[in-house]
Amino acid sequence: MPTPESASFLAKKPTVPPTFEGVDFTDNEAVANARDAIIREQWVKSMMTRLVGQEMDRYIQLLKENKEKGYRGRQQNYVPGVDGPSGGPEVLTDYPTAQQAKGIKGSDLRPGNTTGHGGDVLY
Repeated sequence: MPTPESASFLAKKPTVPPTFEGVDFTDNEAVANARDAIIREQWVKSMMTRLVGQEMDRYIQLLKENKEKGYRGRQQNYVPGVDGPSGGPEVLTDYPTAQQAKGIKGSDLRPGNTTGHGGDVLY
């Protein structure tokens, strides 16, 4: 629900559209009113852009903070003393690592590869 506008606000609010269309340029008051309306409209758009930018920054920050879904990533990467109390329980998991799950298919077998088994494996 919009906020009601006060009488003083309505008195200062321009009554002309924010454009020079139909303005008689010999009438200084009409030109000044059109300029005022245009500047007000530009200012409102500028402030809206700033507010949306601030909300977008907040949205991006929330995305960074809330990346994880579920417990599996934390369970597999849990380091006692760093992520929780030192001497905490050892977290055992039945989940294989990505390399174990893929087996030989997860290796880069191209010649010249130095990150895996590329030069060592003959095929």
